[in-house]
Amino acid sequence: MKDVNSTAGVVVTDAEGRIVYAAGRGTDARLGALVEDKAWRTEAFHRRIMPVATSDWKAIVTWVRVNEQHVGIIVDEIPDTVFEFTAAVDFAWDIIHHILTDPFDAMTVVDADARVAFLSPVHENFFGFSTGAAIGRPVGSVIENTRLDRVAKTGKAEIGDVQRMRGQDRVVSRIPIFRDGSVVGAIGRVMFKSPEQVQALNSRVNSLEKELEFYRREADVLRREAFDLDTIVGKSEAIRRLKEDIVRVAPLDIPVLILGESGTGKELVAHAIHRLSSRQTEKMVIVNSAALPSSLVESELFGYEPGSFTGADRKGRRGKFEHANGSSLFLDEIGDMQLDVQAKLLRVLQDGLVQRVGGDTYREVDFRLIAATNRDLQNLVSNERFRLDFYYRISPIVLNVPPLHERLDDIPILLHKFLSEFGSRHQMAVPEIDEEVYSYLAEQQWPGNIRQLRHAMERAVIFRAGDRLRVADFRRFDPAEATPNVPLEPKIGDMEKGSNLQNAIARVEDHLIREALVRCKGNKKRVAEELGISRSYLYKKLGVS
Repeated sequence: MKDVNSTAGVVVTDAEGRIVYAAGRGTDARLGALVEDKAWRTEAFHRRIMPVATSDWKAIVTWVRVNEQHVGIIVDEIPDTVFEFTAAVDFAWDIIHHILTDPFDAMTVVDADARVAFLSPVHENFFGFSTGAAIGRPVGSVIENTRLDRVAKTGKAEIGDVQRMRGQDRVVSRIPIFRDGSVVGAIGRVMFKSPEQVQALNSRVNSLEKELEFYRREADVLRREAFDLDTIVGKSEAIRRLKEDIVRVAPLDIPVLILGESGTGKELVAHAIHRLSSRQTEKMVIVNSAALPSSLVESELFGYEPGSFTGADRKGRRGKFEHANGSSLFLDEIGDMQLDVQAKLLRVLQDGLVQRVGGDTYREVDFRLIAATNRDLQNLVSNERFRLDFYYRISPIVLNVPPLHERLDDIPILLHKFLSEFGSRHQMAVPEIDEEVYSYLAEQQWPGNIRQLRHAMERAVIFRAGDRLRVADFRRFDPAEATPNVPLEPKIGDMEKGSNLQNAIARVEDHLIREALVRCKGNKKRVAEELGISRSYLYKKLGVS
């Protein structure tokens, strides 16, 4: 009774939880202390199967209530996986009960002599046995056409076989059970569905797999083709030359700088370059330089190690440079990038190495840089607002995206494309366009370029007077109203004596911004679009105005 080294044991408690009998492991004082702890005991009785681990042994205690007493049966010769399962899952008893009584997955257990050791309730009902009546019988006398006796003898599993029982075909699996290298029995599991149902299910799964594979291929094709040259719409000479230049530079794997006014489609050019490059299989990483908060720009681009700063992800985070490894990195609005960030990016481009914020190791990165801006970088360099060495590093190839006024012949094509997309997006029929509309729009000013043209078309469609788009529908929202009604060049007489060029430019910028704010009723997004500047630059100007 005091043999603590026994490989099994039992412990019995009365209604108050006092130990009234113990044997084997049950006499271990450490287990006794657990049993006498009310919280532990309550949990153990509720779970039914409770793991116990001491410094020199571990076991599973299965609790059974007998009248007012609880009997704990202790087993310590258990595989690690079984112990870990019961330790991790507090409803292990319920899972075992479900497995044994599942009406859709009946179980039969035979011993090494192929005698029935267990027959699940659904099987007993199916074969007409009362509870426990089949135990000890040869399995062949209980289940017709069974092969469990063969599996128990050979130790070879039979999976997914079809067996006819009581005039019905069922799908069964027979699995031998081993202990210390010898077969100690076998289990049979029967799916209570006919082979036809299983075959139908299998066919459905195969069909879904084929459908999924189809959509995967389609998505891959769409991803690859979504930004090819055809997305740059137009047949004008300016667009034709741009497309030819893209085809020439895309395979070269050297940095490209894309210049163009706001709304001309610089991002489409970047996507087309990536799509036609050797890196097309990887997704291009896009960074809006102007949208990066100055306080987070380093962590966003370079990433950070765990605990680098308050609020950081405790696992750390890869930056955009690492995400772009093996692909292309598109830095939009690069003209708004801070000087200190330019210096750090320059080192990355020179060395191909990045160091995360808070880290002390360098990681190799290999990406192709594609940059874009609507700013005059050479002017920024002259005013020491853009690094000259960084400018040369990002601009071995420069592509200029033509503004809309240089490609007026494309207006009809663009309108039809925008109209078709608008109709598809809103699931509505699209109207026809009067021929006079094209010439009217070609006579207007478009400081917002393609983006402004799209918005003008959408407004005209929404508020049109009839079933066709007419000039009157566009005049209601005259594109000329979007053009700042101020002199584009400063008047000499308005300048103070002694003003230098930089101050004069700043005054004109402030004047344009103030008038645009009034015209756009304070909508800063519209102001930035109309003036062809980034919102970050607008906010900067508003902060000093």
